[in-house]
Amino acid sequence: MERELSNVSVGDVTAAACPEDLVRAVRAAGVRDERVLRAVRATPRAGFVPAAHVAHAYEDVPIPIAHGQVTTQPSLSATMIEGLRLTGVEHVLEVGSGLGYQTALLARTARDVVGVDLWPDLVRAARRNLARQGIRNAEVRVGDGGQGVREHAPYDAVIVSAAFPTVPAPLVEQLRPGGRLVQPIGTGGREEVVLFERTVIGLEPRQVLTLASFVRLHGRFGYPS
Repeated sequence: MERELSNVSVGDVTAAACPEDLVRAVRAAGVRDERVLRAVRATPRAGFVPAAHVAHAYEDVPIPIAHGQVTTQPSLSATMIEGLRLTGVEHVLEVGSGLGYQTALLARTARDVVGVDLWPDLVRAARRNLARQGIRNAEVRVGDGGQGVREHAPYDAVIVSAAFPTVPAPLVEQLRPGGRLVQPIGTGGREEVVLFERTVIGLEPRQVLTLASFVRLHGRFGYPS
């Protein structure tokens, strides 16, 4: 039987810690997109972490979750989202939704989000967390993220929160021409987070956004689960 993840309400965190603490950390990391900063300010991370780690919800750190996974550090999520240059009209694919915090940030900066995660218990928790925050323009489903979600393609933007040496071919195919994709490129542990753009000749790297450590991408187009 799969373990249900236990999350907490925002009221369980002391008033001394709040989203504004993360806004300061995100700014310090170099993020300047006001839409991204507003999304961080509007999203209580305490509603997206396991109860055992709620005291660290407003620290700019990754937080362990089930299946040996971790949440992406908020300033890193913000850096990746800023790289997509969202204006609010985009249809976004998110690979690796975890407990839904990054999904919520995307939902507040794009038109809508399709998230996918390999683990059913994480997906159930993400859905609950998003619903509690009143977020209705994000759908999270169980699946092999490297295969994308073909029935909702094409996407204007794709964000991948797990490492692999190459971008999975289905994600390239599901990205519209002119669309942008951000993925950590490497074997898992220390990666270049690369911004790509799909052009008429294929997927072209545009910029290394930062260096960071990520868990590995698992699935048919990643590492064996």
